[in-house]
Order: sequence, then structure tokens, then C-alpha cells
Amino acid sequence: MSTLEKLPVTVITGFLGSGKTTLIRHLMQNPQGKRLAVVVNEFGDVGVDGEILKSCAIPDCPAENIMELANGCICCTVADDFIPTIEALMALDPRPDHILIETSGLALPKPLLKAFDWPDIRSKITVDGVIALADAEAVAAGRFAPNVAAVDAQRMADDSIDHETPLSEVFEDQISCADIILLTKPDLAGPEGVARAREIIAAEAPRPLPVVEVAEGAVDVRVVLGLEAAAEDDMDARPSHHDGHDDHEHDDFESIVVELPEQTDPARLVANIERLANELNILRVKGYAAVQGKPMRLLVQAVGARVRHQYDRPWKPEEERRSRLVVIAEHDDIDADAIRGILTGVTEAAE
Repeated sequence: MSTLEKLPVTVITGFLGSGKTTLIRHLMQNPQGKRLAVVVNEFGDVGVDGEILKSCAIPDCPAENIMELANGCICCTVADDFIPTIEALMALDPRPDHILIETSGLALPKPLLKAFDWPDIRSKITVDGVIALADAEAVAAGRFAPNVAAVDAQRMADDSIDHETPLSEVFEDQISCADIILLTKPDLAGPEGVARAREIIAAEAPRPLPVVEVAEGAVDVRVVLGLEAAAEDDMDARPSHHDGHDDHEHDDFESIVVELPEQTDPARLVANIERLANELNILRVKGYAAVQGKPMRLLVQAVGARVRHQYDRPWKPEEERRSRLVVIAEHDDIDADAIRGILTGVTEAAE
């Protein structure tokens, strides 16, 4: 690639636990001749996603190609963090052929797309496309209802229901800004669930969008890279709930980091994480754990009460064996003491 050519960037959005990191891992392992660089922007105080991606140990993807912005939403820190990060990636030798940006599960994509119109950025890179990942089972279950008016009416009629709908707004904005939708975990939704999810996405999308079913992030690079959408020039076709608002807050969501000692029983840890969803309405848990007697690190990722865990790599000789989990929920559901009590086993399960 000539240094005069604009470097293509793909923005990967999606609700919490939709499979963004799994997709990026797959793309990194199957680059089809492309030199990929990755920017991980996550909500939380610890770079868990970056750690997971670095553990892939892919020879053709050196660690310096993974640059994390763990201090908040990209569009909020664009002047101080985002532009220098992009410039650092472009200065690599050899220069990357393509940059992947994994946004926070809470990020609103349109402000980020606007950042690509900055003079310092516009002359150097172009937004090749915006990929939105949607969990088929979650969408089919109606967590992001297409008829928002009916949901709002129900909330008004029931004082016990919070009147705010931040989750649905985030979902709708991500769909609205997308060039292609990846419908993840279709096996959990089943044929009827997948069909329902497609109907909901079609109702939310401002224009017809391709929807591709993807299992375990396995999608052909040619399907998602090289879209040449030039999204920075196509803002009017990507409506947002927050158009007209330059500032936005993530006050509806909060995260905490929980440090745990070595675990003796991974099954009990999984059961405790399931309790977080069932008893405290926790949305997402991600991280890793040290298990006594095991030389491998246990990777843990949970969406609601659906917990996945696997040993991903050996602990390094100089690395501290520790367990660290990022817990994300809506603001009113974050009770640090209760969360730590459940994860440490101090609080017993309710009968």
C-alpha cells in the first residue's frame, strides 16, 4: 500500500457480549494476506479484551498492532487519544493494510464516524465499513423491541418499571449506522428465533441491510472487509437518537473490576457468575481466572446467565497468577459489595 493511499478502517459495533472480540480473533487468524491492526475500546478499568486478543499468539500480528483505549468512549477522547493512536498505527513498518476498531458495547457509533471527518484524520484514513453484531437469541427474545411506543406505554402504566430505555437506544443506533449486520449465535436462537431477529432488525434499520448469520465469529474476510463504504461521507443516511447532541454520557451503565484469588472449582465460579445475572441483573462479565493446579489461564465471558469458559493459554513464568473480572450492568444494578459477595462465595444462593 502506498503511503499516499487512505488506510481503510472497519468499525465493529454491537451490544454487550454480541461476539465482537470473537469476530476480531477470527479475522486476525484468517487475514487472507492482509496486515491487520486492532484498536480495542472497552468500557471498564482493565484491558481484558486486549489481553484476550493478545493471547491469540499470531506470529503475523505483533503485540504493538493492538492498541487499547481503556479510558472511555473513543468519541469522547478523540483529540487526546484516538488521533495519536491512529497515527502510531500508520507509522508502523510495515504499515497495516487495514485497521479494525472494536467499540465499547455501550458506544454510540455516529459520533465516532464524525471524528473521521476531522482534517487530521480525513486525509489519511477512510471508514471502509461499519459492522454491527447482534445476538440472535437476545434480539428474538424482544429485549430490543421494534415498537418502542408500546414499550414506553407499558413503562408509563407500570410504576415498577424504569422509564428509561438506554439498551434499546444503543441497539437501534448501532443498527442505524451499520453497513452489514452479523447475526451471531444463531444456533441458540433456532430457525424461528433467527427469523424473528431478522424481522426486528429490518424494522429498526433505516435502509435495507445485508444480514449474515455467523457462528463463533467465522465469517469470510471478503464479506466484512473491503466494503468501501466511506461512511464518513454518508452521515445523513445513518440516523441516531442522539443527532443534535454533541455530548453524551454513559451514566446509564457502570462497570467494576473484581479481583479474586486462585479458584479451586471453576464450576462454582461459573455458578456464581450465573447468580449475578439471576439475582442482580448483571448484563455482562468478562475476564480470566487462575485455577489451582492448572498451568493454563481460564478465560470467562458471560452474557446474562449464559457463561462460556475455556482455558486459552499458559500462564507466563513472570506473570502473576490472578483472577480478574469486569462486571457491567445498568447503573442502578451495580452493588459492588453484593457482586463481590457472590463472586467470592460469601453470599450463599437464595433458596
